[in-house]
Amino acid sequence: MGWGGEIRAPYALVEAWLKSLPPERWAAKRAEAELLFRRIGITFAVYTEGGDPERLIPFDLIPRVLAQAEWQHLARGLEQRVRALNAFIHDVYHEQEILRAGRIPAELVLHNSAFRVEMMGQSQPHDVYTHVAGIDMVRTGPDEYYVLEDNCRTPSGVSYMIENREVMQRLFPDVFRKARVAPVAHYPDELLETLRSVAPPNCEGEPAVALLTPGIYNSAYYEHAFLADEMGIALVEGQDLMVKDGVCYMRTTRGLERVDVLYRRIDDDYLDPLVFRPDSAAGVSRGSTTRPVRAT
Repeated sequence: MGWGGEIRAPYALVEAWLKSLPPERWAAKRAEAELLFRRIGITFAVYTEGGDPERLIPFDLIPRVLAQAEWQHLARGLEQRVRALNAFIHDVYHEQEILRAGRIPAELVLHNSAFRVEMMGQSQPHDVYTHVAGIDMVRTGPDEYYVLEDNCRTPSGVSYMIENREVMQRLFPDVFRKARVAPVAHYPDELLETLRSVAPPNCEGEPAVALLTPGIYNSAYYEHAFLADEMGIALVEGQDLMVKDGVCYMRTTRGLERVDVLYRRIDDDYLDPLVFRPDSAAGVSRGSTTRPVRAT
């Protein structure tokens, strides 16, 4: 619906499509969607509510529509925001000019549990600290959006978006042909290109990339395996890695192989048991971000 109660122009096709579907076909398609998700195994884990921890991802047959001009406007703002976030993080771990100027109270940053004193003075390739950001947003008007949260550490969920699109295309191919929906399947290719772009200068040839996961009991493990498979890179756990002379290696059946870039999907606390949590086996010793190991 539009803000005045009318159907917004981008939803005209969706409105016509919904009116053309009889209730029994709608119910059948919903059941088919759930069957597809179960067959493919698109789940996330919830360990705090009892019962079966494996849950299907939330799925709505009615799409949310953004016109091309709306998305282009939104994309420009998001790109600008991520650049600002990276500039902020770089400043916090270097000159801290924004704190000295009082624009942000220093105690909000320096006493924050996410602030890592080990990173002081450490620079990253291209001054990029957040290569993947999950920005939670809400629309409050025709041209007005508010950011609810910036997820800049280990955001998850993109695999569900890709699989959601794949299922919708299988269920309603005619709608996608008529609507000329922008593709999303190229995301893993762009992610891999981004990861390779931060390989260390002494990397010879094509950078070797791996995805570091806490393992099968992590709530987002499906996504870890999905992205590693889509990018054609190794999926590794802390026990698969070792660091020697500042270089990260993974253990394989062929022996040790160098890893130039790690796309880590574990939180900071679990990166290195010698620096952070000694009771953790999720990370790799001597492999913290204070050493020249690219922990993206």
